[in-house]
Amino acid sequence: MSRRTGFFLGAGLFLLIGLLGIYLLSIATPYQKVIKHGPAPEVQGNPYLAAEHFLAKQGRKVQRADSLEVLASLPSKGQTLVMLGSREYLTPKQTERLQQWTAQGGHLIVIAERLWDKDDQASGDLLLDPLGIEQHMSEDLAEEDEEAKQTGEQTPANPSEEPAKPATDEATDTSDSDDSEHALETDNDQDQDQEQKEQDQPSYPELTQLYLENEEAPAYIDFDTDFHLNDGKDLAHAWANSADSTHMLQLDQGEGLLTVLTDNWIWQNANIGDYDNAWLLWYLTQDSQVTLLYRADRDDLFSLLLKHFPQALVALALLIAASLWAAGLRQGPLQLPVSRARRQLQEHLRSSADFQLRHAGQRSLLQALQRDIQRRARRRHPGFERLGVAEQWQALGRLTRLPPGTVSQAMRPQPEQRLSASEFTRQVAHLQTLRNLL
Repeated sequence: MSRRTGFFLGAGLFLLIGLLGIYLLSIATPYQKVIKHGPAPEVQGNPYLAAEHFLAKQGRKVQRADSLEVLASLPSKGQTLVMLGSREYLTPKQTERLQQWTAQGGHLIVIAERLWDKDDQASGDLLLDPLGIEQHMSEDLAEEDEEAKQTGEQTPANPSEEPAKPATDEATDTSDSDDSEHALETDNDQDQDQEQKEQDQPSYPELTQLYLENEEAPAYIDFDTDFHLNDGKDLAHAWANSADSTHMLQLDQGEGLLTVLTDNWIWQNANIGDYDNAWLLWYLTQDSQVTLLYRADRDDLFSLLLKHFPQALVALALLIAASLWAAGLRQGPLQLPVSRARRQLQEHLRSSADFQLRHAGQRSLLQALQRDIQRRARRRHPGFERLGVAEQWQALGRLTRLPPGTVSQAMRPQPEQRLSASEFTRQVAHLQTLRNLL
């Protein structure tokens, strides 16, 4: 093929590839695809990270704490302590420190963690039980209301509701006309009350409403409506209710303030942006510095060891298991040692040779046989050690009447590399034959 023909073929191929590329670009449609990698590790490790950033953007000074030791350096005035961790393992002394800190002017926000036990008349909460704050299931309230209706009694569903007062009649005339007029007025009053109740029905009965002074509409918070707070001693001065339950109570404690909530998951990363959840956190912490307490209890010794020294604990467990196994009772009789009288000389020689072969190698055994042959040759041929190597091999051939090739093959220096089993056996046989003939 000539150079001209090759040029035209290359140009045609290049043109064809260009046309194909232009066609593919014309039919290709660009698109965008968003790949979600999930939350960052810092978000996964801190469920209240969004709450921290929200408070910081609002100008709050926010700090985190992992134990109640922070109370030693935390002033009460102008401080809000939000306890996000469990108070299950708080001691009476730690609870007393919390009460003292609050009474000195601090604002403490806690979660009611335990349900009220009617039989024991307590919930086991060292902080809330003395204040008469009880947490019930909302379904239990519905059952109590149903029982009250059956018995003809009326009990308020929320601590903020007052029982309706019975109407009083000023006229005592028993005439039929007065009775008719009174019945008509009563019916009208009932209709007006029913209309007023319908107007007062909340727009979102499943949400908690918080009414503020000089505000026409309430704030809506997404509390869990399965729980209800009851102010047993009527100490609360502010509260927030849903349609059937109370979810926030505020009490004065000395110079400070105590806020009790049914749950704090409304401030977690996935829920703080719903409804007015973030606004409630802003409202409760306004004009103060905020400390978020993630853990109220302290790790015990075993938890700290498991966290920082897991390998040491595993080694200790294995040591204890081995000790118990060694000290345990044997199952069956002990096996007596084998009598030494049955062992023969051949077994000792074989075991010794195997030991030297494993530790010294083949070359050491072959050199030992060669030295033994030279020692016997010196006895039969005086001055053997002063002869050269070739003369020594000739002298060994004369003494043993073996061919020079056999003597040289047996007495040559041994190589560094390991011999095969057959070659090593053959070399040992030649040396033994030479030694036996001396």
